[in-house]
Amino acid sequence: MRKPRPPGAPPTEAALHDAALAHLSRYAASRAGLIRVLDRRCERWAREAGTEEAAAALAALRQAVRDVVARLAAAGAVDDAAFAASRARSLGRAGRSRRAIAAHLAARGVAGDDARAALPDTQEAELAAALALARRRRLGPFRDPDAVADPRRELGVLARAGFSQDIARRALDADPDTAEALVARLRRG
Repeated sequence: MRKPRPPGAPPTEAALHDAALAHLSRYAASRAGLIRVLDRRCERWAREAGTEEAAAALAALRQAVRDVVARLAAAGAVDDAAFAASRARSLGRAGRSRRAIAAHLAARGVAGDDARAALPDTQEAELAAALALARRRRLGPFRDPDAVADPRRELGVLARAGFSQDIARRALDADPDTAEALVARLRRG
């Protein structure tokens, strides 16, 4: 059994900056997401140290985290608008509704203006996302021709995914060739 190592000195601002860059080199992150990652790192240090001094130093470390993230945002390394646009495109291609994308971005800490600007804004984009989900779940125009259709169940699948009743009906009633073309256009761009 390994003996636990002592926690050592608190993370410095330079160490937090390096940790932030290491995280950003592997993952896309919003400002709030990066703050959460660095805050957890500081909290883990304070927990491992287990002293009153560590608990007192935690407030200063949290301020250092916010300073590091602000500097990275000013340098352009953290861009909430770009993060939101990228995630919204990816989730839309995967068949997520506008509502689901908005909820995902809010959970990631993207501010309202950046999230609204990134959301798909046309009915055609929403229809294409519904068709992508229908294709993945084999609903509507993508259903097996020999299968017995249960329209209420299929509408329920799309409704739970956040699509409006109008979009869900249009997706389920779409011509297979048109539906395939819309999904292909969504994936291209």
